Amino acid sequence: MDETLAQPEPATQEVTKPEAYPQDILAAGKLPPYVETDVFAWANNLVQFKDELKVDLFLINKNYVVYKTNLAKELGKQLEPIFIDEMLEYVLNGAAEGLIVRGFEEAEAEDKVLQRTVLDNVDKLKEVLNWINSQEHQIELFVEEEHDFKRIKGIMARVSHEGLKKPFYIFKVLPQSAIMKGKTGWMVRNGKFMAFDADAAVRIPTDPQLLLLDQDLYVFNQTKLKQLFGYDAKEASIARQKVAEIQENFRLSFDEGQDMNALVKDKKAIIKKLQKIEPGIVRQEELMNHAEELEINLMQDESGAIIIMDDKDMAKFVNLLNDDYIESPMTGQRYEIIKKKLLKQEDDEETKLLKEVM
Repeated sequence: MDETLAQPEPATQEVTKPEAYPQDILAAGKLPPYVETDVFAWANNLVQFKDELKVDLFLINKNYVVYKTNLAKELGKQLEPIFIDEMLEYVLNGAAEGLIVRGFEEAEAEDKVLQRTVLDNVDKLKEVLNWINSQEHQIELFVEEEHDFKRIKGIMARVSHEGLKKPFYIFKVLPQSAIMKGKTGWMVRNGKFMAFDADAAVRIPTDPQLLLLDQDLYVFNQTKLKQLFGYDAKEASIARQKVAEIQENFRLSFDEGQDMNALVKDKKAIIKKLQKIEPGIVRQEELMNHAEELEINLMQDESGAIIIMDDKDMAKFVNLLNDDYIESPMTGQRYEIIKKKLLKQEDDEETKLLKEVM
């Protein structure tokens, strides 16, 4: 289905201001206490309002700047089929077929499983919502000549109704292949190719991708979550598990208000290394002795806990755990290993002979 997002017309779209979140959700501790949502109850309740929903559309660019949109009136009838229908059908049919909801922390994705994570885990999503909740009056209207569709990476629909306690949010990735600029596009009319007479056109995908109900982000397509908000939920979940294992095996000291999860969050290189670490292989004393031998400056407090003051200290600690520092026995030079491959030991002659016989 090809749908075109109209360019600005004189009358602007009326925007409501639902108070779904605190004014500044980026500030630590500002989100209200978490209460689990029920996507099946949401879907059943939404059916009665489906044809009366108010949909406000916003565009999200590559730097997570949010823009308002100005829609032609005739597009109003197309919003519900594009953003609601397939998602609602997926949930309602899934309920009848045994679909279950599962957090990324609990298991891998599989058939008849809808995965979710919580809002507080996805920083870029909180950044986008902060625009809506604390700066909506400052959000600019999108104009192609000024803002460039090629810089837009996603679209957000804020959906509300008088019968709903809170609005909900639907997010979709807008791939560059779905955007056509006027200067390079042609169109066909009455069997004849003609110059495309608009600034830009966009094909909005109808498949269900991301749904935010209160503080629960339901992920219908995990790839879209990573593409739009740069968050790999499964990778982050494994990293949190590794952090818990590390804290069981090592005594760490952080500045007030900091912890290990906060310091590794969104640090792709560190998170990737955490996937490979086996915290129980080395003891704290051995790690600190190795750091001293290599002259890696990592301090301990009076109780013997390793002091982690900032990102640099955290990187040193993770590198030591991952055995990423080495001193060459040939030159005496010290190196940080960027990439390594464990060498397999050669089988002895007796083992080789046994394999040949078998």
